[in-house]
Amino acid sequence: MDKNRINPIFVRTITLKNMGVVNFEDLFEAKLAKNDMIEPKDWMPENYRKHLIRQISQHAHSEIVGMLPEGNWITRAPSLRSKLVLLAKVQDEGGHGLYLYTAAESLGTSRDEMLDALLTGKAKYSSIFNYPTLTWADVGAVGWLVDGAAIMNQVMLQRTSYGPYARAMVRICKEESFHQRQGYELMTHLAFGTPAQKEMAQDALNRWWYPTLMMFGPPDIESPNSENAIKWRIKRETNDQLRQRFVNQSMPQIEYLGLTVPDKNLKWNEAKKGYDFSEPDWTEFKAVIKGNGPCNKERLASRNKSHAEGAWVREAATVYAKKQNENYEAA
Repeated sequence: MDKNRINPIFVRTITLKNMGVVNFEDLFEAKLAKNDMIEPKDWMPENYRKHLIRQISQHAHSEIVGMLPEGNWITRAPSLRSKLVLLAKVQDEGGHGLYLYTAAESLGTSRDEMLDALLTGKAKYSSIFNYPTLTWADVGAVGWLVDGAAIMNQVMLQRTSYGPYARAMVRICKEESFHQRQGYELMTHLAFGTPAQKEMAQDALNRWWYPTLMMFGPPDIESPNSENAIKWRIKRETNDQLRQRFVNQSMPQIEYLGLTVPDKNLKWNEAKKGYDFSEPDWTEFKAVIKGNGPCNKERLASRNKSHAEGAWVREAATVYAKKQNENYEAA
């Protein structure tokens, strides 16, 4: 690196000829005020950079770990069509992880650092993926509810203030919309099928409803990161706002299926033009986040096993790339 080059990330002001003192923090705030995107070479507060690395890497981890609950149903799918659809979906999730790891790398972290944090249990990922998929209906519930909640979170991220993250989310949201439709189609077949199939769909809804509500994060008053995320325009809406919209949009779909939400307190509130509903068990949420959920250990063990078994592929790719560079330089 050129020793004379100024790193804008760590310098707040600089004096330029004919321009006086340039305050990079003011420029950063001005960009946010105009809804302009912050790019990797722009100056940014260190806390903004750290917040993004944490959020984007956790998002990437969630995509990678999220392949596991459904991946174990690929060999048990009830038809060739459903197998192909599920294969495509799981493949998409791997791609999403790749886009997001790449976006996080633009902030100065490395893929190895992020993966090490995941594999050693230091990094978090979405709590929802620490619940088991017990029946084929769970595959539908994950696609419909979990990916539906993910879309609710991610649509706003297409307008997030950090450019590489926002651009990655455009394709991810398109593919997540496919996943949500796939899940709802599966639930429709079950809900309008035999009594046993409808019972299976209802059981899946019962088990996935509250973990899905937890996906939006803790209540706003208890969320340690929401204030900065909103201030920096990383997020455009709060956890509670997104959770409310998810319930409002899900209820017509649930009623169409003829299913029942496992919440005796759920009712329409005309005054707020939305549903009142029971809060999830936040004690359970915190336990899962800390590594004590039904499948935390299983998920990490599976990821570590896959990482170890894939070492030879990474080594071969590294050697091949080195030879390609040597051939290019020689030519």
